[in-house]
Amino acid sequence: MKKIIMTGGGTAGHVNPNLALMPKLKKLNYEIKYIGSKNGIEKEIIGKTNIPYFSISSGKLRRYFDLKNFSDPFKVGIGFFQALHILSKEKPNIVFSKGGFVSVPVVAAASFLKIPVLAHESDITPGLANKIAGKFADKLLVTFPDTLKYIGDKGIFVGSPIREELFKGDAYKAKQEAGFVEDKPVILVMGGSIGSVAINNSLRAILSTLLQEFNVIHLCGKNNLDPALEELKGYKQYEYVTKEMKDILNAADLIVSRAGANSIFEFVALKKPNLLIPLPLASSRGDQILNAESFKGKGYSMVLNEEEVSDENLLKAIKDLYQNRETYIEAMEKSKLGNASDRIVELIEKYSK
Repeated sequence: MKKIIMTGGGTAGHVNPNLALMPKLKKLNYEIKYIGSKNGIEKEIIGKTNIPYFSISSGKLRRYFDLKNFSDPFKVGIGFFQALHILSKEKPNIVFSKGGFVSVPVVAAASFLKIPVLAHESDITPGLANKIAGKFADKLLVTFPDTLKYIGDKGIFVGSPIREELFKGDAYKAKQEAGFVEDKPVILVMGGSIGSVAINNSLRAILSTLLQEFNVIHLCGKNNLDPALEELKGYKQYEYVTKEMKDILNAADLIVSRAGANSIFEFVALKKPNLLIPLPLASSRGDQILNAESFKGKGYSMVLNEEEVSDENLLKAIKDLYQNRETYIEAMEKSKLGNASDRIVELIEKYSK
């Protein structure tokens, strides 16, 4: 039996692609274990599976001045030695990294121990963590073909791994769980795993109007529930969901979302008309803006930049999206974007020692 150690965290986007690969790896009889941070969302997500989880110290790598820039390198150093100990003991055949800051010490330790490493980059331009991890990886797999020009010889275009379970969702179950009694189109609104204040506030400001025509499922992020809206008919709010996601996505007629690469590839695979509100430059390195513009150019998505978000603009964009939904569905049906899971597993098999 071969053994693989997977890593990645900080956001759900650095964890869910690993989940997409796990069923296929299990079918090939791989023993799977996971290395993540002590308090990251990856611990919560992997904790709901039967995959053994190892916690290591993790520090954030920043491009801007912060006093933590003086202490976090020590955390990364501690994480390296912790990862070194875990990998020396576990002796995996390969390490697969989905990025995020926790992956850097793991990938560096694996390279030091001569363990093969494959890393995967979701966005068009590589993030700082993967820029560093890529130096230690044998190959850096990418979601967008445009990314190859930033990487060089180590790059392999594969696309995005998509969880097979998402194609098996139960729309009726999701609507029942949400308590919807009227048969209206369903809008799913999600602001990423930590939520979005801008999206949450504008959505809630227009709920009374939206609920005249739609039912709304709102993934608002941790600690962002509004108790005053709990009994509002046609509206269901969750902090975050995992196993229910396949049903909710199946029930959605429209999606309003951030523009994380993993999510938007899932929307295309499921043929869901979507309005993307990417993280602004003030809060990111601009990767979601590039993702959103790429999908807008292909006709898969409508885009509303956060600077343009207002109650009026959000309402208008949602209504325009619904009115023109068939145009977006038709573009997605013509898409050649496939599920990269099989290709990635093939490469894992190829590079396992």
